[in-house]
This record gives sequence, structure tokens and C-alpha cells, in this order.
Amino acid sequence: MVHRIASYAISLFLLLIAVLFSACGKDKGSSKSGSRSDASAYHPASNVPMKKVPEGPPSFEIQGHRGCRGLRPENTWPAFRHALEMGVEVLELDVCLSADGQMVVSHEPWMNPEICIPRVSEPRAMHAGLPPEAPETEMEREFPFHFGWMTYADIEAWNCGGLKHPRFPEQRPQSAHKPLLSEILRKAEALADSLGQSVAYNIELKARKDWVRVYQPVRSVAFMTLLQVMRNSGAYERMHLQSFDHYVLGLAQVNAPELRVVQLEEHNPDAFAAIDSLGFPPEVYSPHYKLLDAATVAALQAQGIRVIPWTVNDTADMRAVRAMGVDGLITDYPDRAFALWANRLDR
Repeated sequence: MVHRIASYAISLFLLLIAVLFSACGKDKGSSKSGSRSDASAYHPASNVPMKKVPEGPPSFEIQGHRGCRGLRPENTWPAFRHALEMGVEVLELDVCLSADGQMVVSHEPWMNPEICIPRVSEPRAMHAGLPPEAPETEMEREFPFHFGWMTYADIEAWNCGGLKHPRFPEQRPQSAHKPLLSEILRKAEALADSLGQSVAYNIELKARKDWVRVYQPVRSVAFMTLLQVMRNSGAYERMHLQSFDHYVLGLAQVNAPELRVVQLEEHNPDAFAAIDSLGFPPEVYSPHYKLLDAATVAALQAQGIRVIPWTVNDTADMRAVRAMGVDGLITDYPDRAFALWANRLDR
């Protein structure tokens, strides 16, 4: 009898140990950052592991438009640096191709006289390097210093930060050039590492059919050049490609199906009709914020499409779009958004 009781006791003890080990194994497995069920381990902009995993739920995404255009000169390193230093984790920016095939961070493929001035009194003669008989179009007469003929050396010679932007009174002007995309990615990665935070990129390839062979090359050339820079950056998995141009997004669908795309929309209030015209569902639908309502946001999210409107600058509008349930917003004033949602876990 004593032996039987001892045998039962030993069996019960071994069973208890097995149960405890099994529970520990399950807990350990569920805590792996590679599990997609652990949403806090993934950056909301890219669904890939973040460099630093924050506590709490995934954050509400605040993207710095052209860095932080309301505070620093747009699409310049000072703007991106300031955005990162204030806590922005997704940099929104624009790119165009120079005449010598360099991917330049710029909202338009010309030197905008509103924000750019030559650093020298006599900039290089217009159309230098082109045949004398090359025609000058009406478009070129409007913006004669454009990327269709300007090499990056020509572009870099202009100061695109020293003029105070007339529409952004809080912007602090400072001398700055239009940088290469590779320069911004290199500097942003280094700064984010030093700050111990994550950084993702929402990159718009500026493209229009009527720009082809005037301001820009054929769109496939521009896209493939951008794709190479993105893939060589070391940050490719944290990037989105955005565009108003369905042809550009289609190029991504065919040539880089792994690349997450953002469909920009300016006019169409019918989100699903706009997406139907694209021909495939984007990862993110990004319309002008006035085109949205709560029902549209919910319907898109039900289809697995994230919704991030642009460009939301007024604090009342920020509150309104967040109340609709959007996944984030793009703004020239990230500081205003941070002031509304100061608790980082609330974001």
C-alpha cells in the first residue's frame, strides 16, 4: 500500500512539472517579436519589426509632411532632422530625377522661385548642355530652371531654405540645399539610431504624364531609379511608395510587389471608385482629409486598407479626422499633433 501511494505521488509530481514546463514554453513563444499577433512589436507604417519596441498599443501615426514644412524649410535635412528630434517616426517626402539621373528630394522638378534662390549671382545659363536648337515649351518658360536639363551639381548650387515661406509664418528659414534621397536616408537612419527610435519613410515619386521628356524622363526610368535607391538604403522594409499617378503605382505592383503602396487622392469623394480605377487595393489610402467621413474610414479598414489623410494642419481638423477612426495623419505641424496627444501611448 505504501509503495502504491509513493508511486502515485511520484507520478503526480512529474505531471505537475510537465504542466509547468508547457505553460512556460507557451508564454515564451507568444512573446516573440516575430509574431504578427504582437502588434506592438511592429511599426504602424510598415508592419515590420521596429528598432525599438515601445510599451503599450500601436501608436496613432503622425507623419511629418516634407519633414515639417510648417516649422523648417520643406524637404531639406533641417526639416527632417527637426521632425525626428521632436519624435516623428514617419517622414513624408517627395522625389524627382535630375538630368544626370540622381534622385533628388524635391516637391517639383524645378527650382521653385517661392522658396529657392541661386547661391551665385549668375546661375548657369539656361539649357546649358542641350543642343542650341532644342525647343523651349510654354511649361519651360514658366519654370526655366528645371530638372530636365539641370544636373545635381546645378541643383545643389541653389539655396532652398533661406527664404521665409510666405504661407508658413512659423517656419524658421535657414540656408539649405535640395538633398539627394540617399543623403537623407543615410542621415535619418543615423539620427534615429542615436535617438533610440524607429523611423519609416513615405516617399512620393512626383510624376505627371505632361512632364515626360520636359521636366522628367519617362516614368518607368524614374521609378526604377527610385527603386534601386530604396533597395540599397538598408531601410527598404520600412518604406512606402505613394503617388497620385496610377501608372507609377502599377509599376510598383509589377516590378516590386513586396513594396507597400499608398494611393493618393485629391478630388474623388468616392474612395472605392478611386480604388477601382487603380485596379488593385493599396496598403494605404491617403486622400485629402476633407474627402473622408467615419463610414468611409470604417469600410476601407474592413477591407484591410489603412487610412491616412493629408495634409491636416489645424488642430480642430486633427481631432475631427482622428474621431473618424483614421490610422494616422500627415501634417506640416507635427508639434501641434503631439501637443494634442502628448501621451505617446495614446498616439
